[in-house]
Amino acid sequence: MGKVAVAFAAVAVVAACSVAAVMVGRRMKSRRKWRTVVEILKELEDDCDTPVGRLRQVVDAMAVEMHAGLASEGGSKLKMLLTFVDDLPTGKEKGTYYALHLGGTYFRILRVLLGGQRSYLDVQDVERHPIPSHLMNSTSEVLFNFLAFSLERFIEKEENGSNSQGVRRELAFTFSFPVKHTSISSGVLIKWTKGFEISEMVGQDIAECLQGALNRRGLDMHVGALVNDTVGALSLGYYHDPDTVVAVVFGTGSNACYLERTDAIIKCQGLLTTSGSMVVNMEWGNFWSSHLPRTSYDIDLDAESSNANEMGFEKMISGMYLGDIVRRVILRMSQESDIFGPISPVLSEPYILRTNSVSAMHEDGTPELQEVARILKDLGVSDVPVKVRKLVVKICDVVTRRAGRLAAAGIAGILKKIGRDGSGGITSGRSRSEIQMQKRTVVAVEGGLYMNYTMFREYMEEALVEILGEEVSQYVVVKAMEDGSSIGSALLVASLQS
Repeated sequence: MGKVAVAFAAVAVVAACSVAAVMVGRRMKSRRKWRTVVEILKELEDDCDTPVGRLRQVVDAMAVEMHAGLASEGGSKLKMLLTFVDDLPTGKEKGTYYALHLGGTYFRILRVLLGGQRSYLDVQDVERHPIPSHLMNSTSEVLFNFLAFSLERFIEKEENGSNSQGVRRELAFTFSFPVKHTSISSGVLIKWTKGFEISEMVGQDIAECLQGALNRRGLDMHVGALVNDTVGALSLGYYHDPDTVVAVVFGTGSNACYLERTDAIIKCQGLLTTSGSMVVNMEWGNFWSSHLPRTSYDIDLDAESSNANEMGFEKMISGMYLGDIVRRVILRMSQESDIFGPISPVLSEPYILRTNSVSAMHEDGTPELQEVARILKDLGVSDVPVKVRKLVVKICDVVTRRAGRLAAAGIAGILKKIGRDGSGGITSGRSRSEIQMQKRTVVAVEGGLYMNYTMFREYMEEALVEILGEEVSQYVVVKAMEDGSSIGSALLVASLQS
């Protein structure tokens, strides 16, 4: 019996050692897999790094590209388009005006009542609707007939409660895509962005397309202004504060405009305006510089997009793309380790992860990050531990921090070009006394990414102070413009009637 007991004990020891070896092996394998995702995260952090020195290089590159774009057509990645807006609203405008805004994700219709002083601006009956996806690659006629029908329904609601029948209405059309203007109320489409692909419209006058659709429906409405969304935001900002000289939109896409002296617009020599200045639409989404911190995920996203090798800056900072960059990082981690469980086919779908979901995960304050877990479940990833959820939050943070800081560099680049960054910038002949005198500068900012994503906004504003320095940044005021692009466009139409 003693020998049997010894043998039994020996077998038990061997079995225990085998189990222990398996457990240790699993633990080591798990550690190797976790080490893999940590290395992927570290690589992402390094590639997205935006120290202030690098940001200042982006600032300089932006200012140089702006100057080149003003000097000659095609001289820069920045189109630097004339808007023919040389006088901004003063606050003396009166009457009722309408605005239709076609953006990248939504379209808006609203009515504005003005009473002849800045304190009297009544925004009425704002309607906001998602753009039906089939319209984005339909035809010109289908798209504009839909917009005209939407305006008709809006007006019918108004007429049911007022005595406005038979009144000709002035409409501003806010169009968030690149347009070469021939006047403030006309311009041809240069190209589509933000996922729209109606090729027949390129080269067509956008205001004429809308006016034709309105006429076909028998609407007595005149398209009095064709306005880029950034110009609308600048208009509203200036209406409330005449120190507003820059406007930026951070939404589905991103763009900026600013007030430029006409003598600095070299490609249009002899351009005369009563104010001596004109609003320039930069189309800054197409900006590019070797100083931008590009990752393998950016390269793949660009290559697989419908506009490869274009809109490089926009693809790093705008709402349409941030979610997909995060998705690509998670997909790679799931392919190179099993911390997310079996690879979900949903993760391979481009743009399935929207930036509003990234924002929700990034700013998840729930116990054990339940919101992160919910969104991952929608992506086909279930039952991941809190440790993995925290990893996802970190990915969101890295991608969003880069976006916010690059956005700040873009703004600082504009300030440098017009001599409002404290350095004098590319001043085109300004005197030393003008350079040294720092002016109060207001930057109007609009768009869902900026308005709704707190961490993006905080990273952007924090980086702007870093770039400019404490002394200069106290003269630079960033102001949010809720529905600024639509309201401001209506204000521009009103200013033309004054």
